Amino acid sequence: MRVVRNGVAKVAWLKGSKARVRALDYNRIFKSAIERLHDEGRYRVFIDILRTKGQFPNAHCFGGNGPKPITVWCSNDYLCMGQHPAVVEAMETALHEVGAGSGGTRNISGNTHYHTELEAELAGLHGKDGALLFTSGYVSNEAALSTLGKLLPGCVIFSDELNHASMIAGIKNSGCDKRVFRHNDLEHLEELLAAEDSETPKLIAFESVYSMDGDIAPIAAICDLADKYNALTYLDEVHAVGMYGAHGGGISERDDVAGRLTIIEGTLGKAFGVMGGYIATDRTIIDCIRSYAPGFIFTTSLSPVLVAGALASVRHLKHSQDERRDQQEAAATLKAKFSAAGLPLMPSVTHIVPLLVGCPMKAKRVSDILLAEYGLYVQPINFPTVPRGTERLRFTPGPHHSTDMMDELTAALVEIWSREEIRLAA
Repeated sequence: MRVVRNGVAKVAWLKGSKARVRALDYNRIFKSAIERLHDEGRYRVFIDILRTKGQFPNAHCFGGNGPKPITVWCSNDYLCMGQHPAVVEAMETALHEVGAGSGGTRNISGNTHYHTELEAELAGLHGKDGALLFTSGYVSNEAALSTLGKLLPGCVIFSDELNHASMIAGIKNSGCDKRVFRHNDLEHLEELLAAEDSETPKLIAFESVYSMDGDIAPIAAICDLADKYNALTYLDEVHAVGMYGAHGGGISERDDVAGRLTIIEGTLGKAFGVMGGYIATDRTIIDCIRSYAPGFIFTTSLSPVLVAGALASVRHLKHSQDERRDQQEAAATLKAKFSAAGLPLMPSVTHIVPLLVGCPMKAKRVSDILLAEYGLYVQPINFPTVPRGTERLRFTPGPHHSTDMMDELTAALVEIWSREEIRLAA
Protein backbone atom coordinates (compact mmCIF):
# COMPACT_ATOMS: atom_id res chain seq x y z
CA MET A 1 0.00 0.00 0.00
CA ARG A 2 1.33 3.48 -0.93
CA VAL A 3 0.12 6.75 0.54
CA VAL A 4 1.38 10.18 -0.57
CA ARG A 5 0.94 13.30 1.58
CA ASN A 6 2.75 16.65 1.11
CA GLY A 7 5.29 15.17 -1.30
CA VAL A 8 6.24 12.33 1.04
CA ALA A 9 5.37 8.80 0.00
CA LYS A 10 4.95 6.14 2.63
CA VAL A 11 5.16 2.50 1.68
CA ALA A 12 3.51 0.11 4.10
CA TRP A 13 3.81 -3.66 4.30
CA LEU A 14 0.87 -5.18 6.17
CA LYS A 15 1.61 -8.17 8.41
CA GLY A 16 -1.42 -9.18 10.37
CA SER A 17 -2.56 -6.12 12.26
CA LYS A 18 0.79 -4.34 12.15
CA ALA A 19 2.25 -2.16 9.38
CA ARG A 20 5.86 -1.27 8.75
CA VAL A 21 6.27 2.13 7.01
CA ARG A 22 9.21 3.53 5.04
CA ALA A 23 8.99 7.19 4.02
CA LEU A 24 10.31 8.42 0.66
CA ASP A 25 10.90 12.16 0.73
CA TYR A 26 10.43 13.15 -2.91
CA ASN A 27 10.71 16.86 -2.16
CA ARG A 28 14.13 16.29 -0.61
CA ILE A 29 15.28 14.48 -3.75
CA PHE A 30 14.18 17.35 -5.97
CA LYS A 31 15.66 19.99 -3.68
CA SER A 32 18.97 18.12 -3.61
CA ALA A 33 19.07 18.16 -7.40
CA ILE A 34 18.70 21.95 -7.41
CA GLU A 35 21.22 22.37 -4.60
CA ARG A 36 23.82 20.48 -6.67
CA LEU A 37 23.45 23.05 -9.41
CA HIS A 38 23.91 25.89 -6.92
CA ASP A 39 27.01 24.19 -5.45
CA GLU A 40 28.55 23.81 -8.92
CA GLY A 41 27.67 27.38 -9.95
CA ARG A 42 25.45 26.05 -12.74
CA TYR A 43 22.03 27.15 -11.50
CA ARG A 44 20.36 29.13 -14.28
CA VAL A 45 18.60 32.41 -13.52
CA PHE A 46 16.21 33.84 -16.10
CA ILE A 47 15.91 37.59 -15.92
CA ASP A 48 12.57 39.28 -16.53
CA ILE A 49 12.88 41.73 -19.42
CA LEU A 50 10.80 43.47 -22.07
CA ARG A 51 12.21 44.64 -25.36
CA THR A 52 10.95 47.99 -26.63
CA LYS A 53 9.80 47.88 -30.25
CA GLY A 54 12.05 49.94 -32.46
CA GLN A 55 14.66 50.56 -29.76
CA PHE A 56 16.49 47.23 -29.46
CA PRO A 57 19.10 46.46 -28.06
CA ASN A 58 17.59 48.72 -25.40
CA ALA A 59 15.16 46.93 -23.09
CA HIS A 60 13.80 47.02 -19.54
CA CYS A 61 14.59 44.58 -16.75
CA PHE A 62 11.97 43.97 -14.04
CA GLY A 63 12.62 43.24 -10.38
CA GLY A 64 13.70 45.14 -7.29
CA ASN A 65 12.59 48.76 -7.64
CA GLY A 66 10.70 48.34 -10.89
CA PRO A 67 11.71 48.32 -14.56
CA LYS A 68 15.30 49.33 -15.15
CA PRO A 69 16.76 50.25 -18.57
CA ILE A 70 19.35 47.78 -19.85
CA THR A 71 21.32 47.01 -23.00
CA VAL A 72 21.02 43.43 -24.26
CA TRP A 73 24.26 41.80 -25.49
CA CYS A 74 23.28 38.14 -25.82
CA SER A 75 20.21 37.99 -28.03
CA ASN A 76 20.00 35.34 -30.75
CA ASP A 77 17.87 37.78 -32.76
CA TYR A 78 21.17 38.47 -34.47
CA LEU A 79 19.91 40.88 -37.14
CA CYS A 80 17.14 42.47 -35.06
CA MET A 81 14.55 41.16 -37.51
CA GLY A 82 12.14 40.59 -34.63
CA GLN A 83 11.89 44.39 -34.54
CA HIS A 84 11.80 45.00 -38.29
CA PRO A 85 8.78 47.01 -39.47
CA ALA A 86 8.04 44.60 -42.34
CA VAL A 87 7.96 41.64 -39.96
CA VAL A 88 5.81 43.37 -37.35
CA GLU A 89 3.41 44.63 -40.02
CA ALA A 90 3.05 41.16 -41.56
CA MET A 91 2.23 39.69 -38.15
CA GLU A 92 -0.30 42.41 -37.38
CA THR A 93 -1.97 41.89 -40.76
CA ALA A 94 -2.20 38.12 -40.25
CA LEU A 95 -3.58 38.57 -36.73
CA HIS A 96 -6.38 40.80 -37.97
CA GLU A 97 -7.12 38.72 -41.07
CA VAL A 98 -7.05 35.15 -39.69
CA GLY A 99 -6.89 35.41 -35.89
CA ALA A 100 -4.39 34.08 -33.38
CA GLY A 101 -4.07 30.30 -33.62
CA SER A 102 -3.65 27.74 -36.38
CA GLY A 103 -6.59 25.62 -35.29
CA GLY A 104 -4.84 22.29 -34.91
CA THR A 105 -2.15 19.96 -36.15
CA ARG A 106 -1.11 20.16 -39.79
CA ASN A 107 -3.30 17.17 -40.69
CA ILE A 108 -6.29 18.46 -38.69
CA SER A 109 -7.14 21.99 -39.89
CA GLY A 110 -3.76 23.53 -39.03
CA ASN A 111 -2.25 23.49 -42.53
CA THR A 112 -2.79 27.11 -43.56
CA HIS A 113 -1.81 28.88 -46.74
CA TYR A 114 0.80 30.78 -44.71
CA HIS A 115 2.51 27.47 -43.88
CA THR A 116 2.65 26.29 -47.48
CA GLU A 117 3.92 29.68 -48.66
CA LEU A 118 6.75 29.72 -46.11
CA GLU A 119 7.77 26.15 -46.91
CA ALA A 120 8.01 27.04 -50.60
CA GLU A 121 10.11 30.10 -49.72
CA LEU A 122 12.48 28.05 -47.54
CA ALA A 123 12.85 25.34 -50.16
CA GLY A 124 13.83 28.02 -52.67
CA LEU A 125 16.24 29.62 -50.20
CA HIS A 126 18.24 26.38 -49.99
CA GLY A 127 17.72 25.18 -53.56
CA LYS A 128 15.75 22.12 -52.46
CA ASP A 129 12.55 20.50 -53.73
CA GLY A 130 10.69 21.00 -50.50
CA ALA A 131 10.72 22.12 -46.88
CA LEU A 132 8.83 21.20 -43.73
CA LEU A 133 7.99 23.51 -40.83
CA PHE A 134 8.23 22.56 -37.15
CA THR A 135 7.39 24.43 -33.97
CA SER A 136 11.07 24.98 -33.10
CA GLY A 137 14.60 24.19 -34.23
CA TYR A 138 14.91 21.69 -31.39
CA VAL A 139 11.83 19.82 -32.58
CA SER A 140 12.96 19.84 -36.21
CA ASN A 141 16.29 18.24 -35.28
CA GLU A 142 14.84 15.70 -32.89
CA ALA A 143 11.97 14.71 -35.18
CA ALA A 144 13.96 14.57 -38.42
CA LEU A 145 17.01 12.70 -37.11
CA SER A 146 15.05 10.21 -35.03
CA THR A 147 12.73 9.43 -37.94
CA LEU A 148 15.50 9.14 -40.52
CA GLY A 149 17.35 6.68 -38.32
CA LYS A 150 14.26 4.52 -37.86
CA LEU A 151 13.49 4.45 -41.58
CA LEU A 152 17.00 3.44 -42.66
CA PRO A 153 17.54 -0.22 -41.67
CA GLY A 154 20.79 -0.70 -39.76
CA CYS A 155 21.74 2.97 -40.16
CA VAL A 156 24.84 4.31 -38.43
CA ILE A 157 24.86 8.03 -37.64
CA PHE A 158 28.16 9.92 -37.48
CA SER A 159 27.88 12.93 -35.19
CA ASP A 160 30.30 15.79 -34.51
CA GLU A 161 31.14 15.84 -30.80
CA LEU A 162 29.96 19.47 -30.45
CA ASN A 163 26.55 18.99 -32.04
CA HIS A 164 23.46 20.62 -30.51
CA ALA A 165 21.60 18.86 -27.71
CA SER A 166 18.61 18.56 -30.04
CA MET A 167 20.69 16.65 -32.58
CA ILE A 168 22.03 14.37 -29.87
CA ALA A 169 18.46 13.74 -28.68
CA GLY A 170 17.30 12.93 -32.20
CA ILE A 171 20.17 10.53 -32.78
CA LYS A 172 19.55 8.82 -29.45
CA ASN A 173 15.82 8.48 -30.13
CA SER A 174 16.48 7.01 -33.57
CA GLY A 175 17.79 3.86 -31.89
CA CYS A 176 20.67 3.78 -34.38
CA ASP A 177 24.26 2.98 -33.68
CA LYS A 178 26.21 6.22 -33.53
CA ARG A 179 29.83 7.17 -34.01
CA VAL A 180 31.00 10.46 -32.50
CA PHE A 181 33.89 12.08 -34.37
CA ARG A 182 36.20 14.69 -32.92
CA HIS A 183 35.11 18.23 -33.69
CA ASN A 184 35.71 19.12 -37.36
CA ASP A 185 38.30 16.28 -37.54
CA LEU A 186 38.11 14.93 -41.08
CA GLU A 187 40.70 12.21 -40.50
CA HIS A 188 38.78 10.84 -37.55
CA LEU A 189 35.50 10.99 -39.46
CA GLU A 190 37.00 9.10 -42.40
CA GLU A 191 38.50 6.50 -40.07
CA LEU A 192 35.04 5.86 -38.61
CA LEU A 193 33.34 5.80 -42.02
CA ALA A 194 35.90 3.39 -43.44
CA ALA A 195 35.35 0.97 -40.55
CA GLU A 196 31.72 0.37 -41.53
CA ASP A 197 30.49 -2.09 -44.15
CA SER A 198 30.00 -0.43 -47.53
CA GLU A 199 26.36 -1.62 -47.60
CA THR A 200 25.51 -0.04 -44.24
CA PRO A 201 23.28 3.07 -44.49
CA LYS A 202 25.23 6.06 -43.12
CA LEU A 203 24.26 9.59 -42.13
CA ILE A 204 26.74 12.35 -41.20
CA ALA A 205 25.17 14.95 -38.88
CA PHE A 206 26.99 18.22 -38.21
CA GLU A 207 26.58 21.99 -37.91
CA SER A 208 27.80 24.86 -40.04
CA VAL A 209 28.43 27.48 -37.32
CA TYR A 210 29.16 26.17 -33.84
CA SER A 211 27.64 28.87 -31.71
CA MET A 212 29.70 28.56 -28.52
CA ASP A 213 33.12 28.84 -30.20
CA GLY A 214 32.12 30.63 -33.38
CA ASP A 215 33.95 28.27 -35.74
CA ILE A 216 32.75 26.74 -39.01
CA ALA A 217 32.61 23.18 -40.31
CA PRO A 218 34.52 22.15 -43.47
CA ILE A 219 31.27 21.42 -45.31
CA ALA A 220 32.72 20.69 -48.74
CA ALA A 221 35.29 18.26 -47.33
CA ILE A 222 32.61 16.45 -45.33
CA CYS A 223 30.52 16.18 -48.50
CA ASP A 224 33.57 14.68 -50.24
CA LEU A 225 33.73 11.98 -47.55
CA ALA A 226 29.99 11.41 -47.82
CA ASP A 227 30.35 10.87 -51.56
CA LYS A 228 33.31 8.53 -51.06
CA TYR A 229 31.56 6.36 -48.47
CA ASN A 230 28.00 6.62 -49.82
CA ALA A 231 26.63 8.53 -46.82
CA LEU A 232 23.78 10.99 -46.48
CA THR A 233 24.48 14.41 -44.95
CA TYR A 234 22.45 16.41 -42.42
CA LEU A 235 23.58 20.01 -41.84
CA ASP A 236 22.29 22.13 -38.97
CA GLU A 237 22.42 25.78 -40.11
CA VAL A 238 20.48 27.36 -37.25
CA HIS A 239 23.20 29.88 -36.35
CA ALA A 240 23.90 30.68 -39.99
CA VAL A 241 20.61 31.01 -41.89
CA GLY A 242 19.86 34.64 -42.56
CA MET A 243 23.44 35.50 -41.57
CA TYR A 244 25.54 34.24 -44.48
CA GLY A 245 25.21 33.82 -48.22
CA ALA A 246 23.92 36.23 -50.83
CA HIS A 247 20.31 35.45 -49.88
CA GLY A 248 20.71 34.33 -46.26
CA GLY A 249 20.91 30.63 -47.08
CA GLY A 250 23.72 30.12 -44.59
CA ILE A 251 27.29 28.89 -44.84
CA SER A 252 26.23 26.25 -47.36
CA GLU A 253 25.02 29.00 -49.70
CA ARG A 254 28.08 31.16 -49.03
CA ASP A 255 30.38 28.26 -49.87
CA ASP A 256 28.23 27.07 -52.80
CA VAL A 257 27.73 23.57 -51.40
CA ALA A 258 24.00 23.54 -50.57
CA GLY A 259 23.29 21.34 -53.59
CA ARG A 260 25.63 18.65 -52.26
CA LEU A 261 23.84 18.29 -48.91
CA THR A 262 21.00 15.84 -48.41
CA ILE A 263 19.17 17.77 -45.69
CA ILE A 264 19.58 21.33 -44.41
CA GLU A 265 17.97 22.21 -41.10
CA GLY A 266 17.38 25.76 -39.90
CA THR A 267 15.52 27.96 -37.46
CA LEU A 268 13.21 30.93 -37.74
CA GLY A 269 13.94 32.03 -34.17
CA LYS A 270 17.44 33.45 -34.51
CA ALA A 271 18.50 35.62 -37.47
CA PHE A 272 14.97 35.55 -38.89
CA GLY A 273 13.75 36.92 -35.56
CA VAL A 274 10.50 35.01 -35.04
CA MET A 275 9.94 31.35 -34.05
CA GLY A 276 9.98 27.86 -35.56
CA GLY A 277 12.28 25.35 -37.22
CA TYR A 278 12.41 23.56 -40.56
CA ILE A 279 14.20 21.11 -42.79
CA ALA A 280 14.79 21.52 -46.53
CA THR A 281 15.46 18.49 -48.72
CA ASP A 282 13.94 16.47 -51.58
CA ARG A 283 10.22 15.80 -51.67
CA THR A 284 10.46 12.08 -50.89
CA ILE A 285 12.36 12.67 -47.64
CA ILE A 286 9.97 15.51 -46.76
CA ASP A 287 7.06 13.13 -47.31
CA CYS A 288 8.68 10.50 -45.07
CA ILE A 289 9.27 12.93 -42.18
CA ARG A 290 5.80 14.42 -42.62
CA SER A 291 4.23 10.98 -42.54
CA TYR A 292 6.27 9.26 -39.81
CA ALA A 293 7.64 11.84 -37.33
CA PRO A 294 5.54 12.05 -34.14
CA GLY A 295 7.09 15.44 -33.36
CA PHE A 296 5.47 16.75 -36.54
CA ILE A 297 2.25 14.74 -36.67
CA PHE A 298 1.00 15.17 -33.12
CA THR A 299 1.66 18.83 -32.34
CA THR A 300 -0.35 21.96 -33.08
CA SER A 301 1.16 23.83 -35.99
CA LEU A 302 2.75 27.24 -35.68
CA SER A 303 0.37 30.16 -35.41
CA PRO A 304 -0.21 31.81 -38.81
CA VAL A 305 0.79 35.07 -37.11
CA LEU A 306 4.28 33.70 -36.45
CA VAL A 307 4.50 32.13 -39.89
CA ALA A 308 3.55 35.42 -41.55
CA GLY A 309 6.30 37.23 -39.65
CA ALA A 310 8.88 34.57 -40.55
CA LEU A 311 7.81 34.68 -44.20
CA ALA A 312 8.29 38.46 -44.31
CA SER A 313 11.70 38.11 -42.66
CA VAL A 314 12.94 35.41 -45.03
CA ARG A 315 11.78 37.38 -48.05
CA HIS A 316 13.40 40.59 -46.79
CA LEU A 317 16.76 38.95 -46.06
CA LYS A 318 16.81 37.25 -49.44
CA HIS A 319 17.26 40.69 -51.00
CA SER A 320 18.75 42.95 -48.32
CA GLN A 321 22.44 42.85 -47.44
CA ASP A 322 22.28 45.78 -45.02
CA GLU A 323 21.52 43.81 -41.85
CA ARG A 324 24.20 41.17 -42.52
CA ARG A 325 26.82 43.78 -43.36
CA ASP A 326 26.09 45.92 -40.31
CA GLN A 327 26.11 42.91 -38.01
CA GLN A 328 29.44 41.62 -39.30
CA GLU A 329 30.95 45.07 -38.88
CA ALA A 330 29.65 45.25 -35.31
CA ALA A 331 31.12 41.84 -34.46
CA ALA A 332 34.50 42.77 -35.92
CA THR A 333 34.54 46.06 -34.03
CA LEU A 334 33.69 44.45 -30.69
CA LYS A 335 36.35 41.76 -31.18
CA ALA A 336 38.92 44.46 -31.89
CA LYS A 337 37.94 46.44 -28.80
CA PHE A 338 38.11 43.36 -26.55
CA SER A 339 41.52 42.42 -27.94
CA ALA A 340 42.91 45.93 -27.56
CA ALA A 341 41.76 45.98 -23.93
CA GLY A 342 43.52 42.68 -23.20
CA LEU A 343 40.30 40.78 -22.51
CA PRO A 344 40.53 36.99 -23.14
CA LEU A 345 38.71 36.85 -26.48
CA MET A 346 38.33 33.30 -27.76
CA PRO A 347 39.07 32.67 -31.45
CA SER A 348 35.98 33.15 -33.63
CA VAL A 349 35.59 33.56 -37.38
CA THR A 350 31.87 34.29 -37.17
CA HIS A 351 29.43 36.71 -35.55
CA ILE A 352 29.88 35.04 -32.16
CA VAL A 353 32.11 36.95 -29.70
CA PRO A 354 33.05 34.71 -26.73
CA LEU A 355 35.12 35.81 -23.72
CA LEU A 356 36.76 33.04 -21.72
CA VAL A 357 36.24 33.10 -17.93
CA GLY A 358 37.03 29.48 -17.08
CA CYS A 359 35.00 29.26 -13.86
CA PRO A 360 31.21 28.96 -13.49
CA MET A 361 31.10 31.00 -10.27
CA LYS A 362 33.12 33.85 -11.77
CA ALA A 363 31.18 33.80 -15.02
CA LYS A 364 27.95 34.18 -13.05
CA ARG A 365 29.53 36.88 -10.87
CA VAL A 366 30.65 38.95 -13.88
CA SER A 367 27.20 38.62 -15.46
CA ASP A 368 25.49 39.71 -12.23
CA ILE A 369 27.73 42.77 -11.79
CA LEU A 370 27.26 43.84 -15.41
CA LEU A 371 23.49 43.78 -14.99
CA ALA A 372 23.21 45.22 -11.47
CA GLU A 373 25.81 47.98 -11.70
CA TYR A 374 26.08 48.78 -15.40
CA GLY A 375 22.72 47.79 -16.88
CA LEU A 376 24.43 45.48 -19.37
CA TYR A 377 22.90 42.05 -19.90
CA VAL A 378 24.85 38.97 -21.00
CA GLN A 379 24.20 35.42 -19.82
CA PRO A 380 27.03 33.21 -18.54
CA ILE A 381 27.53 29.99 -20.52
CA ASN A 382 28.38 27.01 -18.33
CA PHE A 383 28.52 23.21 -18.44
CA PRO A 384 26.87 21.22 -20.05
CA THR A 385 26.51 23.78 -22.84
CA VAL A 386 30.32 24.08 -22.90
CA PRO A 387 33.01 21.84 -21.35
CA ARG A 388 33.99 22.44 -17.73
CA GLY A 389 36.85 24.89 -17.47
CA THR A 390 35.75 26.80 -20.59
CA GLU A 391 32.90 28.77 -19.02
CA ARG A 392 32.43 32.02 -20.87
CA LEU A 393 30.37 35.09 -21.66
CA ARG A 394 28.95 34.95 -25.18
CA PHE A 395 28.29 38.31 -26.84
CA THR A 396 26.24 38.70 -30.01
CA PRO A 397 26.56 42.32 -31.19
CA GLY A 398 23.88 43.30 -33.67
CA PRO A 399 23.43 45.95 -36.35
CA HIS A 400 22.11 48.45 -33.77
CA HIS A 401 24.85 48.16 -31.15
CA SER A 402 26.69 51.46 -31.44
CA THR A 403 30.39 52.17 -30.95
CA ASP A 404 29.55 54.05 -27.74
CA MET A 405 27.73 50.97 -26.44
CA MET A 406 30.78 48.85 -27.21
CA ASP A 407 33.11 51.28 -25.45
CA GLU A 408 30.85 51.23 -22.38
CA LEU A 409 30.78 47.42 -22.36
CA THR A 410 34.54 47.08 -22.80
CA ALA A 411 35.31 49.53 -20.01
CA ALA A 412 32.88 47.77 -17.67
CA LEU A 413 34.44 44.38 -18.39
CA VAL A 414 37.97 45.66 -17.80
CA GLU A 415 36.92 47.12 -14.45
CA ILE A 416 35.14 43.92 -13.37
CA TRP A 417 38.00 41.69 -14.53
CA SER A 418 40.34 43.72 -12.35
CA ARG A 419 37.99 43.83 -9.38
CA GLU A 420 37.32 40.08 -9.46
CA GLU A 421 40.99 39.27 -10.18
CA ILE A 422 40.22 37.29 -13.31
CA ARG A 423 43.16 36.57 -15.56
CA LEU A 424 43.40 38.74 -18.67
CA ALA A 425 44.68 37.55 -22.05
CA ALA A 426 48.33 36.53 -22.15
